Amino acid sequence: MNVSAARVPRSRWLALAILCTGNLMIILDGSIVFVALPHIQSALGFSGAELSWVVNGYLVPFAGFMLLSGRFGDFFGRKRVFVAGLVLFTLASWLCGLSETPAMLIVFRFLQGIGGALSSSVVLGMVVHLFPEPRLQGKAIGVYSFAQAAGSSIGLVAGGLLTQGLGWQWIFFVNVPIGLAAVILAWSIIPADLRSNGKQGSDVPGAILITSGLMLAVFTIVDAPESRWGSAYTISFAALAAAILLAFAMRQAKARSPLIDLNIFRSGTILRANVTMFLTVSGLFGFQYFTTLYLQNILGMNAVQTGLAFIPAPLAIAVVSLGLSGWLNKRIGNMRVLPWGLLLIMLGLIWLSMIKINGSYAMNVLPALVLIGIGFGASVTVMMGEAMSVSNPDDSGLASGLINTTQQVGAAFGTAILAAVASGRTNSLISGGMREIPALVGGFRLAYIVSAAFVGAAIAAVVLGEAKRKRAAFQMESGSKPSR
Repeated sequence: MNVSAARVPRSRWLALAILCTGNLMIILDGSIVFVALPHIQSALGFSGAELSWVVNGYLVPFAGFMLLSGRFGDFFGRKRVFVAGLVLFTLASWLCGLSETPAMLIVFRFLQGIGGALSSSVVLGMVVHLFPEPRLQGKAIGVYSFAQAAGSSIGLVAGGLLTQGLGWQWIFFVNVPIGLAAVILAWSIIPADLRSNGKQGSDVPGAILITSGLMLAVFTIVDAPESRWGSAYTISFAALAAAILLAFAMRQAKARSPLIDLNIFRSGTILRANVTMFLTVSGLFGFQYFTTLYLQNILGMNAVQTGLAFIPAPLAIAVVSLGLSGWLNKRIGNMRVLPWGLLLIMLGLIWLSMIKINGSYAMNVLPALVLIGIGFGASVTVMMGEAMSVSNPDDSGLASGLINTTQQVGAAFGTAILAAVASGRTNSLISGGMREIPALVGGFRLAYIVSAAFVGAAIAAVVLGEAKRKRAAFQMESGSKPSR
């Protein structure tokens, strides 16, 4: 009996490792292509406008299918959906590496995005299911958060090494053996979870509305810098996306068996966690893009050096999220740790806003990476935990899909806004007579300031939300006193 009891936690940690490995592979695929883009453009003949869709062709379906995929996990079993997503992602990765034309690569990247959404949407719900004990659940969410947060930085390193060492095709081929191993291990080791009756959630019109609405919204966001934010084209697509999402909300409010129970949004904790995550990711995701350009175009680093330069950030995230966050949350309290973690992120972005043309990595970039890594390692675990605080376990897949959707839409929104801000500032400085390199740096600086403003808004959301919660709790307590 004792031997069996001792083995159970070990098997659960092994299942967690499999889940995080599969999820890490999917997350880093969003950034692994960055340093390979020039090689892909040269090999396949992409135009400048088409090239961005090597990234966006993955991001649009990844964000668009996330909520629907999370609900699939609740209805049909999260393990089944996770494995099905890995199979599709692995197959699409192999096809991406075999692509010979721009159209082929974009189509297969789209399939990769669908597979990634299926798997990623249910992982956090599976983690919560595997570790129901509060203490172990906090540690498990910390491991998951590290894999989630570090994936983009690791992708930059892997992309540089694979592209220069083996060729751009291997940024996709490398997923095949990892994906196959993850599928086999997941099916044999991860325990099956209970599922609801699929018929209870067969809201086909609702599924079509939410998926098409989210995909159109993300497409509009990522395409806006090229089409111009104020153009009739962008405004028309934004209005159509908003109309579709509104139609979805109206249907869910009246449907007999809604795909998504809108009551989940009545939880102040879940709503605040998603708002905070959206603002934080909006400010943070673009920093890698601009820092990559600064390291390569201004400081003269190559692809491998640039990837390695980001290593301090995931290392700091690992130390804090895996080692210190649990202790800090227990000693200080989740909602006290969160604003201080976000403040460190904001300070790191402000530090980056002071980059120089003749600057150095050690002085202008490294301290910011450490601050951002520590801050995100401390705050991401809290945000993930708060986002999964559902009262009904059957909604854990929905909550997991919701927070992942929030991240992806925030990444698309933030990157598009920051790219437009940086480009506008650079063009304005050039028009004023400034040379190209100083103008580029000027654009980067303003983008970092806007990034810091997004994170500042996240801090305000946390502080105001916590104050509102305490005020409501005080009023309830005060109201109960007279009855004593």
